[in-house]
Amino acid sequence: MSIEKQLAIFCRYGEKGASSRVRFFRYRPFFERAGITPLYHSFFDDAYLQQLYSGGGRSAAALPRGFFRRLRELRQTPPDTPLLIEYELFPLLWEWCELLFLKNRKFFLNFDDPVWEKYAKIPTLRSKYDSLVSRAAGVIVANDLLFDRFSKLNPRIIKIPTAIDLDRYTAAGSGEKFKKFTIVWIGSPATFHYLNSFQRVLREMSAHCDFELLIIGKKSWGALPGIPGYSVDWSEETEAELLSKAHLGIMPLPEESFAKGKSAYKLIQYGGAGIPALASAVGENCQIIEDGKNGFLCRTPEEWTQKLLTIFHNADLRKEMGKAGFQKAQEWSLAANAPKLIEFIFGGAL
Repeated sequence: MSIEKQLAIFCRYGEKGASSRVRFFRYRPFFERAGITPLYHSFFDDAYLQQLYSGGGRSAAALPRGFFRRLRELRQTPPDTPLLIEYELFPLLWEWCELLFLKNRKFFLNFDDPVWEKYAKIPTLRSKYDSLVSRAAGVIVANDLLFDRFSKLNPRIIKIPTAIDLDRYTAAGSGEKFKKFTIVWIGSPATFHYLNSFQRVLREMSAHCDFELLIIGKKSWGALPGIPGYSVDWSEETEAELLSKAHLGIMPLPEESFAKGKSAYKLIQYGGAGIPALASAVGENCQIIEDGKNGFLCRTPEEWTQKLLTIFHNADLRKEMGKAGFQKAQEWSLAANAPKLIEFIFGGAL
């Protein structure tokens, strides 16, 4: 099909940023096959992320640099081109000012986290996302909490999970498992604190079960104190293979407002890799995990240990749960969700 339409995608990061990569960039081939040219415009550049992830902190120059770049790219975007925006056009900018830039534009907003929490203590920004959502042509959300909140403000809303390329996981799943029982956690520096704060429970789990903890993120994190295991650098080329070689995936979360609104992408990845999962009974985790079928939901430290031992001692159960997770992952694939996303934005206009 010849290219007839364009979609201007104003995301927060480039492909090195996890949220932007999985919510926007991975849809590129699906857009193109549908005759749509996706034009990607990131607010923060790769240098900003590299400094942030290496422990160098946030660059003071990144915000004004992003503002000027975004202004230029917005001016260059034809007025009849629809915009797909990750959260907002301009971080920390007042809602009335941002709406001036969006005047007479058809724009869609995409959310995978409860980002309004970040502005909760800033009176001039507290209502920004609600104002943008109420004026958007449509809203795309990753989980039920986001859907429930924003559907009250805009009836044109759709839930699109943070999807995976299931073909990559299928190809990787034919390999051998690690020789030692391996629990895996995968995530970015932005979410590593959830695992770090879970150390006490993991140490209790390791006292009852002989396992290794594989952390996929940054090799420099090393092993958590008192917990057998190691860390490796994340790579798009190796993530599916490493996940498939593990025996069990985990997603611990605290009982707090921001965590309740997170998409359960780790659990979706574990399902794609065909491994069972243990997860905190928090937020979207409860939608992804069918308790006792593709994993277990845990509410107390004792439950984490008990459910781990149940999976550890029963290879047949692991296999059954892994198959159930993979079957459910069909719903979470890019191939299943790309047509829904394209139809939502363009309707019958293609």
